[in-house]
Amino acid sequence: MCTCGRKPFHPERRAAWSEHFFAWAWSRATTPLEKSYGRIKDKLFADLSGEVVEIGPGAGINFRHFPAGVHVRGVEPNPFMHPYLKAAAEESGLTLSLDGGHAEEIHLPDASVDAVVSTLVLCSVYQPELALSEIHRVLKPGGKFYFIEHVAATPGSLMRRAQDFLAPAWRKIGDGCNPNRDTASLLRAAGFGAVSIEERHIKNPFIIVAPHILGTATK
Repeated sequence: MCTCGRKPFHPERRAAWSEHFFAWAWSRATTPLEKSYGRIKDKLFADLSGEVVEIGPGAGINFRHFPAGVHVRGVEPNPFMHPYLKAAAEESGLTLSLDGGHAEEIHLPDASVDAVVSTLVLCSVYQPELALSEIHRVLKPGGKFYFIEHVAATPGSLMRRAQDFLAPAWRKIGDGCNPNRDTASLLRAAGFGAVSIEERHIKNPFIIVAPHILGTATK
């Protein structure tokens, strides 16, 4: 594995009780959210195949949308999510390997996977630029990064002002989630050969995270 030029990564530490509570809460919150995201995922993930890394898979809600035959490597730093992931993989008939690391430091060789998936994760990774660099590194040439992410609203808009105002409190209650992160700009600057981004307003119970982007970035 090449580490030339990589920035050092120092993971953010969270209390075990906080991780345990978030795993419990998130495992129950994701199913209702499928009403908003389910059909989008079915379409976006339809051509997944081979070796697939999912960063921050949480409770494994995406597994039901993956085609049969893929092998999933879940990079999930919260150990209390792992039992939910194993159960979801078994229910969906997928083979699963678990890595307790972080998106900023994926424990795989360069150019070793066919696809990487991220849904509602880049908002909360500690160092998003480093995470995107790692995603690019582990993808094979021609491999794709598939994403659905809530993002910052248009600068100067009422929604953006609300996001900026609520961001400090939102990060605390949302396990590090940033409602005002400009993920689209980060993706365009991450060195991918082609980036396809669709902007969409996706209804969900939390209005400040309604602006979304979805699409693919190809190495």
